[in-house]
Amino acid sequence: MSLIELDSVTVRFGGLTAVNNVSFSVNEGEVFALVGPNGAGKSTIFNLISRFYTPASGGIRFNGHDLLKRGPSDLARLGIARTFQNIELFERSTVLDNLLVGRNRHVKSNPLSEILFTPSVRAEERRHREAVERVIDFLELQAYRDKYVAGLPYGIRKIVELGRALAIGPKLLLLDEPASGLSVDEARDLAFWIADIRKLMGITVVVVEHNMKLVSAISDRVLALADGSVLALGSPLEVQSNPAVIEAYLGRPLGEAA
Repeated sequence: MSLIELDSVTVRFGGLTAVNNVSFSVNEGEVFALVGPNGAGKSTIFNLISRFYTPASGGIRFNGHDLLKRGPSDLARLGIARTFQNIELFERSTVLDNLLVGRNRHVKSNPLSEILFTPSVRAEERRHREAVERVIDFLELQAYRDKYVAGLPYGIRKIVELGRALAIGPKLLLLDEPASGLSVDEARDLAFWIADIRKLMGITVVVVEHNMKLVSAISDRVLALADGSVLALGSPLEVQSNPAVIEAYLGRPLGEAA
């Protein structure tokens, strides 16, 4: 069953066509990767799903909803969470506080009850903290939970951003170049976490990534793009061996001398 579908989507910026008549669907429980050279349209597609951009034509449906009728502020409530190429965290707050931000969509109390700190508010806060602590345990962030983000290494910040997305409790997780800047060991740990996010949490994952080793390790299917158009769709092996994909990456047809 498809969780998200893009139907003949086109995006233009002035005279530039960034995404050209792209269609694909992602099945519930799948790990789906978008790959391609720089400027292929991968991040533009993420920005479409995130509702930062609106297409010139085409449609996007998520879990039965017309996503084009929704704004960015609706996504968390619908069950979509995202990380970014450039880490977006509150650096002067602790890891715990950053993850608690992800629980905002689940808040049911009203301002008056929060001021009075009623028993229901206290119970709700306990539930949110317990949910965040489960994410901290899952990502092995216990040693950093009370540390300020500003003082953390880059790799740990990337994990904290992933944790905040998971704290939302999404149905769909969008990971924008999650392995960028990570060490080999950190990228390997990331592959295990993504596998467990799908298996243990039941979350569907769409990832934009240049690290083809990671893509091959985690993905059920891969969509390759170039110049805003679809080149190939299939298993990681099928896509990586596709002549059009090889040409897009190397700048020449397969078998042609360099």
